[in-house]
Amino acid sequence: MTRFIFITGGVVSSLGKGLCSASLGALLQARGYKVRLRKLDPYLNVDPGTMSPYQHGEVYVTDDGAETDLDLGHYERFTGVPSRQTDSVTTGRIYSTVIAKERRGDYLGGTVQVIPHVTDAIKEFIQADVTDEDFILCEIGGTVGDIESLPFLEAIRQLGNELGDERTLFMHLTLIPFISAAGELKTKPTQHSVKELLGLGIQPDILMCRIDRPLPASDRRKIALFCNVREDAVIPAMDVDTIYQVPISYHDEGLDREVCKHFKLPIYKEPDLQRWYDIVERVRRPEGEVTIAVVGKYVQLKDAYKSLSEALEHGGIANNVKVKLDWIDSEIFEREDVAQHLEHVHGILVPGGFGERGAEGKIQAAKFARERDVPYFGICFGMQMAVIEAARNIIGLTDASTTEFGPTKTPVVGLMTEWVKGNEVQRRTEGADKGGTMRLGAYQCNLKAGTKVAEIYGEKTISERHRHRYEVNINYKPQLDKAGMVFCGMSPDGVLPEMVEYPDHPWFIGVQFHPELKSKPHEPHPLFTSFIAAAVHQSRLV
Repeated sequence: MTRFIFITGGVVSSLGKGLCSASLGALLQARGYKVRLRKLDPYLNVDPGTMSPYQHGEVYVTDDGAETDLDLGHYERFTGVPSRQTDSVTTGRIYSTVIAKERRGDYLGGTVQVIPHVTDAIKEFIQADVTDEDFILCEIGGTVGDIESLPFLEAIRQLGNELGDERTLFMHLTLIPFISAAGELKTKPTQHSVKELLGLGIQPDILMCRIDRPLPASDRRKIALFCNVREDAVIPAMDVDTIYQVPISYHDEGLDREVCKHFKLPIYKEPDLQRWYDIVERVRRPEGEVTIAVVGKYVQLKDAYKSLSEALEHGGIANNVKVKLDWIDSEIFEREDVAQHLEHVHGILVPGGFGERGAEGKIQAAKFARERDVPYFGICFGMQMAVIEAARNIIGLTDASTTEFGPTKTPVVGLMTEWVKGNEVQRRTEGADKGGTMRLGAYQCNLKAGTKVAEIYGEKTISERHRHRYEVNINYKPQLDKAGMVFCGMSPDGVLPEMVEYPDHPWFIGVQFHPELKSKPHEPHPLFTSFIAAAVHQSRLV
């Protein structure tokens, strides 16, 4: 029997519903249950693929090619359960589905309304693609009180009635602020948030209270009394020094026990959290430190590179060192000397991105790394800029560029118009819609024997996730090979360059895919592990 847990948020946004959901999923896994996590986002975009990173943060891509919210990255990193297309939905996608049905005449001429048609579509999504999972955890995006989230809240209210308490649980995450002038914690915002939820017909079963200090027993009793929940079901969600402490903290406060109590499941056996203790120990007691420069164009919002920063930390965990990130806006290299910003770092990473802004700065960063023998990791756009740098400064193609920036006589990087996915040929045109039209999801890559990447992976064929429209032009491969840049990874048909490296460089690798999307604290991605190991070696030379 599959049980559904619905996680909502109140008072303010950015309280950490995603981490809360992921941590509960990890705790239930540790108790031996099979879990799946889903995100219901209230915005009208069909997916976050066309949204600005400054608005939404990173776009997390699944193996099957869904562009999703960054919270799905937390889900995967904490539980190891691969997310799918069916684990992410938005208001835009729900309405698109409903309108398509209306146009086909599926509603037999009836008046199409939010209730029941939109709410029915939401309920169908929540229960779709469920097999033998013990728990489906559904996070509702936004904050209770937002007009956009009303259909989702109504849908989960209906499901609660239809499935009953034995199969549904409502968990609400709120804020307990501390007013320094008064020297008091204030529970009123939580009371009002729960009242808002009650007005929508939802009685929370568990309250998660974000707080920056211990929650006094008197306040806990007060919240329980005014919010109509048991005192044991008021769970403090204290701030912690590392996100990998969160499952441990939630367990210590009794979250997983309360969930099991609600569903009348056995609680006598304690979950095995040793791997979380091990991770936290490594994070808190590193044996060294390395500095990595992340040269990007969205560095003002760190969530734009969430999976990347997490993967770098995983590489540090694997090497038992702390990874200090130096976020550098690539545009600064178009005005200032590169050396003054990069001489002190032990590794340079140029991540993905779109558009011409800041591109020349990324090229300068790749040049500095190549000439100074500093470990370099180019991801997606970062690989393309490294190839353009080689074409310009080694081969002598001074006007080498990418068609992403406009017409060019030397298109070292160009728009993909055709590629193979599975058994089908995918085709795109320059004027096609932007949303969902990139090369998305997992694709295979064949590694060249004897190369550094083949040694790092220890395999001949790998599978990695992609999100891009432009590719390195295979026609320039012979010249680049001759110049010393080895095309060490290629698509199975040998047409699309996937990886490049310099064999005579301490560590210089570019990849067209996004390896950060598959890295986990317990299973650090081999490329990040190797990159940080190279940075550790570099730190001993500096």
